[in-house]
Amino acid sequence: MRPDPEQFRLPLALKLVFTAWIVLWAPSVVIMLGPQNFLWACNLANFFILIGLWLNSRFLLSTQWLMVSLLGLFWGIDLATAWLVGVHPIGGTAYMLDPDFPTSAKLLSLYHLFLPVVSGYAVYRLGYDRRALPWQAAFVAVLVPASWWLTEPERNINLAHEAVLIGMGDWPTVIYLPVLLVGWLVVLLLPVHLLSAWLQRRGVLGQSR
Repeated sequence: MRPDPEQFRLPLALKLVFTAWIVLWAPSVVIMLGPQNFLWACNLANFFILIGLWLNSRFLLSTQWLMVSLLGLFWGIDLATAWLVGVHPIGGTAYMLDPDFPTSAKLLSLYHLFLPVVSGYAVYRLGYDRRALPWQAAFVAVLVPASWWLTEPERNINLAHEAVLIGMGDWPTVIYLPVLLVGWLVVLLLPVHLLSAWLQRRGVLGQSR
C-alpha cells in the first residue's frame, strides 16, 4: 500500500499564518532591537522553521525542534516563576519584567512559547530525522563563537559572554566557549534527540521514510 502523500505535507493554513508572523516579527526586531538580535539561536529558528514549513522538510524542522523545544520550556518556566515569586531560577527573561523594556517587544518575545508547538507539530506530522543532531550541533558550534565575536558583551547573545545559570563568565574564553558548546549539546539538544528517536521507533512521530 502506497503512503498517502498528504501525510508528508503540512497544512497550508499553518504555513500562511507562520509567514504572516515572520512578516510582522522580523521588521519589528530590526527597528526595536537591531539586526544583531537575529543571532540569537531562537530568533534564527523562526526563519529556519518558515523555510521548513514551506518545503515540508522533515530534516530542517527536526533541527529546529531540537533547538527550540527545551529553550522554550526553560524560557516559560523562568518567566512564570519570576512573575509568581519574583525569582528567575534559570535566567534570560529579566527583560520581560523590566518596565523600561518596550511592551511591544515583550509581546513579540512570546514566540518562545509557540515555536516548540509549531516545530513539534511538524515533526509529529512528518517524522523525526535523526541527522538533525549532528547538523544542529555543528551549527551551534559555529553560531556561539560567532556570537562572541560579532556582538557586544552586554547583550550576551547565546550566552557567549556569560552563562546565566552557572556564572562562568569570568572563565578564560578559550575554556568557557568549549564548555558552553558541550552544555548546549548535552543540556538542550541531546535529550530532545533521544526522546524523539525513541518516539520515532514507537511510531509516534510520523512515518520513517
